[in-house]
Amino acid sequence: MPKAAALSPGDTIGILGGGQLGRMLALAAARLGLNCHIYAPEADSPAFQVCAAHTVAAYTDQAALAAFAAKVQAITYEFENVPVETVRFLEGLKPVRPGAKALEVAQDRLCEKDLARSLGARTADYARVSDAASLNAALAQIGTPAVLKTTRFGYDGKGQAKIMTPADAPAALKAMKGQEAILESFVSFDREVSVVAARGCDGAFAPFEVTENEHRNHILHRSSVPANISEAAARDAIEIARKIAGALDYVGVFAVEFFLIDAQGGAVIVNEIAPRVHNSGHWTQDGAITCQFEQHMRAVAGWPLGDASSIGPAEMINLVGPAAAHWRDYLKDGRAHLHLYGKREIREGRKMGHVNRLLG
Repeated sequence: MPKAAALSPGDTIGILGGGQLGRMLALAAARLGLNCHIYAPEADSPAFQVCAAHTVAAYTDQAALAAFAAKVQAITYEFENVPVETVRFLEGLKPVRPGAKALEVAQDRLCEKDLARSLGARTADYARVSDAASLNAALAQIGTPAVLKTTRFGYDGKGQAKIMTPADAPAALKAMKGQEAILESFVSFDREVSVVAARGCDGAFAPFEVTENEHRNHILHRSSVPANISEAAARDAIEIARKIAGALDYVGVFAVEFFLIDAQGGAVIVNEIAPRVHNSGHWTQDGAITCQFEQHMRAVAGWPLGDASSIGPAEMINLVGPAAAHWRDYLKDGRAHLHLYGKREIREGRKMGHVNRLLG
């Protein structure tokens, strides 16, 4: 479809997905005078609480999608498991930012790594696995220890199985439940960092400060800036993110997760690409001049990007499961900023909110 003009205040952005990221995008849009229409299949989606309109329908319901598209001026998505076919259908009706190409690559771990390698970035060694024979061949090539992952629909440690010795291979393959998989070599890293950045419709690129991340039980626990990373390694990570955004003709906020290896001079190794606002960028809500959510909505609207500079040292702590029950304690900290997601039921492993603290 023809290139769309920039949106105006009062226009509506459609968001596919009604989770906490959609909720925070809608809140940021409201500050800019933009409305949001959330489309999600779950009737109790927390983003519905803060948007101007919402639709409850399946992502495969083309009649509902067309009706949704007719009510908005541009469309985005808050998570990467929206079907690519859904985005392609909507692209024929309204501008979708980021587009289907970015979503398709990010949904497939093999495509992610192929893209990173093509741009000169380092990754773990990897090989495609579809059956026992290809797994044995991959193990002969890569060795153990290694990790077998589904190529699609894995997050927070789901869809993964460690292979410490070749004897673990049959059980790991069974855990994939017949899905296409990728075998990756173990990376002995010193810390995990991420680059969260925005790219505008005009190609402008605005990275946030490199963020250091700590995970617990495969779920992000803490993010902090500044990261313990050399200036050279930080430049390398940001340049890789810039190249990825350009190769995907990306519009919006995205994240690239890296392993950092001090013993190799601060080498950064690409782990994953997320085509959306990211948990490790939540600190920007209170620790950057322009937060990641506003930045994304600016990009989707075709507006100039804001200043992504941090305003000082900051940290984000995820409130996962029962941790959210202590919300009163966080409010007693005068330097803490509490963000709850409006989820009614506390469950083990469920992201309920987060706390940002300014540390300077």
